[in-house]
Amino acid sequence: MNQGFVKAAAATPDIRVADVKYNTEKICEAIEAAAGEKAKIVVFPELCVTGYTCGDLFTQDVLLRDARAALLKIADFTADKDILAFVGVPLSVDGELYNVAAALNRGEILGLTTKTFLPNYAEFYEMRQFTPGPEKAREILFEGKRVPFGPQILFQASSMEELIVSAEICEDVWSPIPPSIQAAMEGATVIVNCSASDETIGKDRYRRELIAGQSARLIAGYVYANAGEGESTTDLVFGGHNLITENGAVLSEAKRFRNDIIYSEIDIYRLLGERRKNTTFKTSEDRKLIRVPFYIEREKTVLTRHFPKQPFVPANEEERARRCEEILTIQAMGLKKRIAHTHAKSAVVGISGGLDSTLALIVTARAFEMLGRDKKDITAVTMPCFGTTDRTYQNACKMAVQLGAELMEVRIADAVSVHFRDIGHDPGDHSVTYENSQARERTQVLMDIANERGGMVIGTGDMSELALGWATYNGDHMSMYGVNASVPKTLVRHLVKYAADVTPDEQLKAVLYDVLDTPVSPELLPPKDGNIAQKTEDLVGPYELHDFFLYYMVRFGYEPSKIFRLAEETFEGSYDKAAILKWLEIFCRRFFSQQFKRSCLPDGPKVGTVALSPRGDWRMPSDACAAVWLNDLEQIALAD
Repeated sequence: MNQGFVKAAAATPDIRVADVKYNTEKICEAIEAAAGEKAKIVVFPELCVTGYTCGDLFTQDVLLRDARAALLKIADFTADKDILAFVGVPLSVDGELYNVAAALNRGEILGLTTKTFLPNYAEFYEMRQFTPGPEKAREILFEGKRVPFGPQILFQASSMEELIVSAEICEDVWSPIPPSIQAAMEGATVIVNCSASDETIGKDRYRRELIAGQSARLIAGYVYANAGEGESTTDLVFGGHNLITENGAVLSEAKRFRNDIIYSEIDIYRLLGERRKNTTFKTSEDRKLIRVPFYIEREKTVLTRHFPKQPFVPANEEERARRCEEILTIQAMGLKKRIAHTHAKSAVVGISGGLDSTLALIVTARAFEMLGRDKKDITAVTMPCFGTTDRTYQNACKMAVQLGAELMEVRIADAVSVHFRDIGHDPGDHSVTYENSQARERTQVLMDIANERGGMVIGTGDMSELALGWATYNGDHMSMYGVNASVPKTLVRHLVKYAADVTPDEQLKAVLYDVLDTPVSPELLPPKDGNIAQKTEDLVGPYELHDFFLYYMVRFGYEPSKIFRLAEETFEGSYDKAAILKWLEIFCRRFFSQQFKRSCLPDGPKVGTVALSPRGDWRMPSDACAAVWLNDLEQIALAD
């Protein structure tokens, strides 16, 4: 919980219609089970104390009296439980019957949230028995104590003030203006819903999209507990379709037609970070809703939710292919517009036989197809030098030919050697000067060819390199339009693979697959026995780790210690704790020290939710200090 994770549960107990004693026992058993799993919030279905399908039995005093007594018994059962429970119950107040979600904590009834919108159509006829809740919450006398009663009551954890929970009931979320909107605007970070939504053809999909969509609209967690087996089947069947969602993502979903408890952890700090960034999400300055404190112990939350190793890459193959096609189209459309606007006669791409330049050339070819232009106007330039291997050289040449571009070869070794002589650099000194001189010579060649041909240089560098500053300033760092600027390295590989999979050209397919099989390298140091001597990931670290760090730091603003914890669990068996800590520290140091390279980036299209453009998503001073972030990491080492 120190890092914002709060475990929640949605429970559908076995019930019997109108058998209050039996239902109470089952609800208490579920609370016991949820507390045993360290859930801090547990939500039960609508009217589960009696059953939702009691019909006109709700007019019987004996049922209502038993339900009231059962609520007290369930509340008392929570006395020694570290949990906030929401239980659906019918409640008579001032001669009117209300559909209520009771909030229970530490043996107390904290509040009674009323249902605002009563369905009275098709199979629903709640207005026959129930009265809509009042417009505003007030206090009522309940068993000798004053208890908040009404809609949109906010329950705030005293041990974690950012955890603010509000309830609504079933139809409320299906209405045009759900009560949860105002609750979220006044600070609620988690919405719970006690529901009884029956099953009809296709309704589960609509329900899932509705609950996920509401959590996205409110930038909140949403815990939805639905009625299940045990309700009357006179006319309806209830499937126990429980859902836990967070800002549009489904974290956990119950299998329908099986009563069960589902769990997941809602990241409260992530939600607050999203709200801070989203200027259209306006919290209400004029607070009108009642706030009720509750207590749960603050302790480490054991995570059960899944964090993908490659957050930029969809795990589902079909979705991944769709995403790749969309990204390639965005990249090509951006370049198409720039070429048309500048009246460029040609596009110049430096090709190395590596992944990034391969993707840039593929995108450029697509843009020319969109423009209806001859791809011979694309100049693919290979510039062999001291570190170039035959494998990458041959792949670069074959790829250019197969894509229909004009292949141009400029050997730069002599020019770089003259440059070494001019600045007095020993060619045997393979330091950063040795490497960067080659990168800058290549950029100069590309720029001059573009000038000569009335064209523009297409940048090849990707977002992962920009995050780490793994680019030569005014070398491969510079271009006239950077098509890969917001594409992370882990995604570059899948884009190239997708292009290989869909091309009907078998020769091009073979070349692209060999590029995919080639180690990532800038090839600036001489080969060893004809093979690549300089492997980027040996020097700067695994890109799958760096992309993981980048995603959670920039997208959600996670602190390094939280990123470390997620990485340790996600990459268990792949990297040990020491390796993750080492590369995370390097990531933090380089991310801060290399901002000056990102502050003067060429234009390039944004393709995803994370981007580092200094004109858009990421505006950071070039001389910002990393001390706070590094200190957070040091605490991990000290803890050992």
